[in-house]
Amino acid sequence: MSTPSRATPRTPPSRQKPPALGGRTWTALVIVGLVGQLAWTVENMYLNVFVYNTITDDPNVIALLVALSAITATAATMLIGAASDRARRRRPFIAFGYVLWGLSTAAFGFVQPNAAPGAQPAANAVVLAIIAIVVLDCIMSFFGSGANDAAFNAWVTEATVPANRGRVDGVLAIMPLMAMLLIFGALDPLTQAGEWTLFFGIIGLLTAVIGVAAWFLVRDSDSIQTTTDGYFAATLHGLRQSTIHANPRLYLTLVAWAIIGTSTQVFIPYLIIYLQRYLRIDGYALILGSVLTLAAVISVLGGRVIDRVGKRRAIVPATALMVVGLVGMFVVRDMMLIIVFGTLMMGGFMVTVAAISATVRDHTPSDRVGMVQGLRMIAAVLIPMVAGPFIGAAVITGANETYVDLGVVKQVPTPWIFVAAAAVAVFVVIPVALLTRRERNPDKVDA
Repeated sequence: MSTPSRATPRTPPSRQKPPALGGRTWTALVIVGLVGQLAWTVENMYLNVFVYNTITDDPNVIALLVALSAITATAATMLIGAASDRARRRRPFIAFGYVLWGLSTAAFGFVQPNAAPGAQPAANAVVLAIIAIVVLDCIMSFFGSGANDAAFNAWVTEATVPANRGRVDGVLAIMPLMAMLLIFGALDPLTQAGEWTLFFGIIGLLTAVIGVAAWFLVRDSDSIQTTTDGYFAATLHGLRQSTIHANPRLYLTLVAWAIIGTSTQVFIPYLIIYLQRYLRIDGYALILGSVLTLAAVISVLGGRVIDRVGKRRAIVPATALMVVGLVGMFVVRDMMLIIVFGTLMMGGFMVTVAAISATVRDHTPSDRVGMVQGLRMIAAVLIPMVAGPFIGAAVITGANETYVDLGVVKQVPTPWIFVAAAAVAVFVVIPVALLTRRERNPDKVDA
């Protein structure tokens, strides 16, 4: 007969110490994750600036570039994710994928209108340059997404457990910020000097080198599970209605991710151009560096809070912080206030993404880890990067703000992109409310 008075009280799950990850795992998480985000920063932000400065100022070209890249990246993640599931290995897809990703990134610097001397008149050279940059961007996105979004993210899910995923995703969430900070601090002068070939070459070479290092750092889990259905059936499994009905919490969380992602893509593709051309701030790198550093601190601390209070509960408060920052960015013009509200905007965004990402990992079927990365891409990249930039472009075109550069009238982003982003972000309360309802109704949990 047990004696209740002598029973050891159980520590609430929220207060249990998360399982420790080994040094090798943390090294791979940080190095492979950070360098991957360096390459994505170049593609997501600086490639837009490169196109704007050297090829065309038409915001619709940037929106098209972003959208086609997102479509390619999503297809690659679905295909490579399913392939790595069936192979029960992530390491070769990460290592070889990073090498090819780096080589294609380095090639960006060779695409310019004057790189096609036989194309005359000048308008034809611009058209050819636009086509070339779009095609190359799609190639780069295929390699990058297969290596990073499919294989690396699947490996992260398998290397972690629910108790430490908030902390891990809190760290991974700052990688884009740290990548931007490093590029702004070390390589932005190259872009301002027009040294685009060297700029893309440095990032490309570094990405390829880390691909080689990943072969020695990453170790596949011995417990990777897979399915017995065919390759294409496994690739498309997540799009079936029966799969959605069987995993409602997973898909509701992905809807929340799509909303937040779309919100950020309304302004991020145009952010540097806004600071440079609308606010006329030459020292925008100082602003972005300060914002990214402070937002990174918020994200790391937020990851610890997420593991304590619960992932779903953290989503709305973090989004509210982001919305406050967006509204502030619409109003302020002073450099210090831009740093303050920019920090709230990006810090709130990072914590929101960390909470959502960790929740997705928790609801990922153990035999479909690679496949779910494709669903993550649809929610986090495809929908946001197709819808968001075109919303931003419509806002910019509607505002019709311009400036003259060497006698040429160019359109410029306006503060209204932040209002539009905030309006999109508030819709996250809908999927979160449905998630809350499912938690309160056990009969409606995932099958």
